[in-house]
Amino acid sequence: MSGDPQPAGLGGLGGLGGVPPQAFFGVSAVFHYLGPSLAVLLFARLDVLGVAWLRVASAAAVFALWRRPWRLARGLSPEGRRTLLALGAVLAVMNTAFYLAVDRLPLSTVGAIEFLGTVILAATGARTPRNAAALILTTAGVAAITAIRVTGQPLGFVFAFANCVLFMLYIVLGHRIASEGGDGAIDRLGTAMLIAAVVATPWGLGGALPAFGHPVLLLAGAGVGVCSSVIPYVTDQLAMARLSRATFALMLALLPVFAAVIGAIVLRQLPTVQDVAGITLVVLGVALHSEQREE
Repeated sequence: MSGDPQPAGLGGLGGLGGVPPQAFFGVSAVFHYLGPSLAVLLFARLDVLGVAWLRVASAAAVFALWRRPWRLARGLSPEGRRTLLALGAVLAVMNTAFYLAVDRLPLSTVGAIEFLGTVILAATGARTPRNAAALILTTAGVAAITAIRVTGQPLGFVFAFANCVLFMLYIVLGHRIASEGGDGAIDRLGTAMLIAAVVATPWGLGGALPAFGHPVLLLAGAGVGVCSSVIPYVTDQLAMARLSRATFALMLALLPVFAAVIGAIVLRQLPTVQDVAGITLVVLGVALHSEQREE
């Protein structure tokens, strides 16, 4: 066995220590959009809040069976418990706000608004002219891909901007448990998801009840949870463990690129010339960015 130290935050998945963090991010990005695709299909059969609850609750069930995260509760410091409580509340409200926004606005518009928060986080780490230029390129690229059109559905934009703020908090809190969690980072994530399921139950369980009488709907809801909250959040942790917060936030600019590719393959929504130009700017920006250690 090698004596090399295992990268922090691998949550006991030591065999993945040699995988580049960018690969974990790529997996997260793919499932970031596969999950909402399943959820949108469920909106026709279930209440939006019910779909949001099924996502969180099914993910919590997977973490409970896989990690049994409650075992670490006794060893947490008061600050660690506060972080997990905060992350759990953020996950519950963020996922709900996201679905309420997507129910009223195009996914690309919600994604563009969501990216505004990552621009702010990336800007905090753009301490060199090179990284500042990378941030400008990626922002311009995302703007070209997901041009926001503020028309109608004002409540949808309220939910979208709420999701944007909460997504920023998710990155900050998620990066904190990834950098401090050591081998228990995935367990901490699982604990936060259990908390999120409890928090979301008062407003979500009622809308999810019809699914319990239809196994196909229940299975689809579980699929949303796995695709949207288990696979991407775990791979986010594995990437965050070895990327600075600013770098991770900048890489999120690649999400619209994955959205365009998945849209073309799954939904047959072929990208326009403007989309291709935006994708090119994003790729150039991420390629230009250089990793820095945060102080």
